[in-house]
Amino acid sequence: MINNQIEENTFNTQESFAELFENSIKSESKKEGSLVKGKVVKVDSDAVTVDIGLKTEGRIPVKEFVKNGVMENVGLGDIVDVYLESYENHYGRLVLSRERAIREESWIVLEKALEKGQPVDGVVFGKVKGGLTVDLNGVIAFLPGSQIDIRPIKDVAFLIGVVQPFMILKIDRMQGNIVVSRRAIIEESRQEARNEMLSQIQEGQVLDGVVKNITDYGAFVDLGSIDGLLHVTDISWNKVSHPSELLSIGQNIKVKVIKFDEKTKRVSLGMKQLEQNPWEGLAAKYPIGSKLKGQITNITDYGAFIELEPGIEGLVHVSEMTWSKSNLHPKKLVTEGQEIEFVILDVDVDKHRISLGMKQCINDPWKQFSEKYPVGTILEGEVRNVVEFGLFIGLEEDVDGLVHISDISWGENQEEDIKQYKKGDVIKVVVLAVDSEKERISLGIKQLIDDPFENAFKNIKTGGVVTCTILSVEDGGINVEVAEGISAFVKKSELSSDKVEQRPDRFAVGDRVDAKVVSLDKTNRKLTLSIKALEDEQKKRAIAEYGSVSSGASLGDILGAALSKAEKKKAD
Repeated sequence: MINNQIEENTFNTQESFAELFENSIKSESKKEGSLVKGKVVKVDSDAVTVDIGLKTEGRIPVKEFVKNGVMENVGLGDIVDVYLESYENHYGRLVLSRERAIREESWIVLEKALEKGQPVDGVVFGKVKGGLTVDLNGVIAFLPGSQIDIRPIKDVAFLIGVVQPFMILKIDRMQGNIVVSRRAIIEESRQEARNEMLSQIQEGQVLDGVVKNITDYGAFVDLGSIDGLLHVTDISWNKVSHPSELLSIGQNIKVKVIKFDEKTKRVSLGMKQLEQNPWEGLAAKYPIGSKLKGQITNITDYGAFIELEPGIEGLVHVSEMTWSKSNLHPKKLVTEGQEIEFVILDVDVDKHRISLGMKQCINDPWKQFSEKYPVGTILEGEVRNVVEFGLFIGLEEDVDGLVHISDISWGENQEEDIKQYKKGDVIKVVVLAVDSEKERISLGIKQLIDDPFENAFKNIKTGGVVTCTILSVEDGGINVEVAEGISAFVKKSELSSDKVEQRPDRFAVGDRVDAKVVSLDKTNRKLTLSIKALEDEQKKRAIAEYGSVSSGASLGDILGAALSKAEKKKAD
C-alpha cells in the first residue's frame, strides 16, 4: 500500500516536472507566432515531420518545402526553421509551417536590405492594376508601372518568371505591403556604365543607338547608357522639315559622335555624316549663269523648289519667277510636276542653298524698254493706280512707270492737280529716266508743255520791277500774280516803307501794283517781292536827283518839290 502510494507520488512528481519543463520551454523560446528550429524526424510523400522539442511533433505538408517548383533537399536529422502557429489545433496536434517560416525570414532580410539600401532578388509572377506582383522569397511585393524600367515598356512578358534584382522603396510589415523598383537597379547600373562610356567617348566614333524621343528640333537617341541629341539638320543632307519624316521611336540607327562637351556631358550626334556630302563639288558642277531644265517638286508662298538631281533641290524665289511686279502667288505661275527652264543664280555649299531664276530665261522687258524708248520719248499709257506721291502708268509687257507728283504740273498745287486723274485713264507721258537694273521708269506729264516759269523768268531779273495783279488779300500780306502761272507772296512788312501803310486791307483783289524783285530762285521756282524796297529805291533816286528837302519830309514831299522845281525850270 505504501509502495503503491510512493510510486503514484513519484509518477505525479515526474509528470508535474515534465509539464513545468515544457511550459518553461514554451515561455522562453517556443511561443506561438515565432520562428523556431526543429529536427526532421520523418519524410513522407505528403508531409515532413519535425520535432521542435515539445511533447508532440508537427507535420508540415510537403508542398511547403517546394519553392519555384523545386523541392527543398531535406532529410532525416536536418535542422530547419519552422513557424510555430499553434501548440495544438482542434485535433490536439502541434501546428507548424515552413512557408510562414520562410516568409518571416524574408521579412527580416527585406527590412535589413531596406535599411542598408541593398538590392534583393525576386521573381515577377503576375499583373495587377498599376503594375506587377513580385515574389521576394515568399513575400509578395508590388512593382509600380513607373518603376519597371527607365522608359515605357509595352510588353512585360519577358520579365515574368525571371529571377532579377529589385530595390525596396517602402515596407509596411503591419499591413504586409512592400513596394519595389526595378528601375532603380537599371539606373544604378546605367550610371556606372554611363560614367565608363563618358570616359571613353570620342568625337568621330560611330555608335549603335535606339531612337528614344522625337521633337520638332531633332531626336534623342539612347546609346545604351547615355542619350545623345540628333539635330534635325544632321539627319540627312536633304531638307528635313520634321524628324518624324525619317525616324520613329524605337528605331535602331547608326550615328556618329560629331561633338562631345566634357563640361555639360552633352553628346551631339549625326546620321548624314556617315554618308558622303552630295553638296561637295556642286559649285563647279552648276556654275552661276548656266541654263538648265528641271521639275517643280514643291510650291510655297515664297517660291518653288526644283530638283536638279536626286536629293538636290534649288529654290526659285517668287521675285525671280517673272519680271512683273504684280505680286502673284507662285501657284498662279507654276504647278507641281511642271518641267521648266531656269538659270543658276547662286550656289552656297555651306548653307546647302541653290538660288535659281526663271525670269532670266526670257528677255528683260526693262532693258528692252530702255532700248526701244529712250529718254524724251512720248508714250500713251493707262493709269493703273493713283497714290499720294504720284501716278503708276502701265506701258507694255507688264512694265509700269511712275509719274511723280512733282512731275504732274508746273504749278505749285500739285496735290490738287493730281486729283484730276483716275484709275483707267489713258494719258500721254514723256520718258524722263530708265533704270533697268532697279526696274524703275520715271515719267513726266508737265514736261509735255513748256515751263511757264522759265519763259517768264526770261524778262525778270533780281533788282528789277514787275507789275503784279493782286490775287488775294490775307492777314499776313497779299498774294500776287506776276505772270500766267507764276505767283508770289508779299509779306505785310514789305507792303510799304511807311509802317502806317503796311495794311493788307488797303489793297483789293484785281488791283495792280508795282514791286521790286528782291530775290529770284529758279531752282525752287520762287520770287521774293517787296513794295517797300521799291519805294525806298524811288526815294533815294529822287533825293539824289532833286536834293534833300527839310528834315522829316516824306517821299511825297520830295517828289512834290522835285516836280515844282521842274515846272519852274520849264517856265524860266
